[in-house]
Amino acid sequence: MKPSKIRDLSLPELETERGRLEQQIFKLRFQNAVGQLDNPLKLRMVRRDLARVRTILNEKLRAQTSAQAAEG
Repeated sequence: MKPSKIRDLSLPELETERGRLEQQIFKLRFQNAVGQLDNPLKLRMVRRDLARVRTILNEKLRAQTSAQAAEG
């Protein structure tokens, strides 16, 4: 997933996407352990997408908290 698409998501959507990616990583790791994973690079791509989502989520949360601190 492109970072520009991730940045367009709202905070609840980012949380949902993070949960979905974490579940997908769990399934892929299980398939890899059993030896049923067709494309091992898929695991790497999903892990990177999760890292992107987490990074952008943290950026948005920091921006939100700094804006609230500036108001009050």
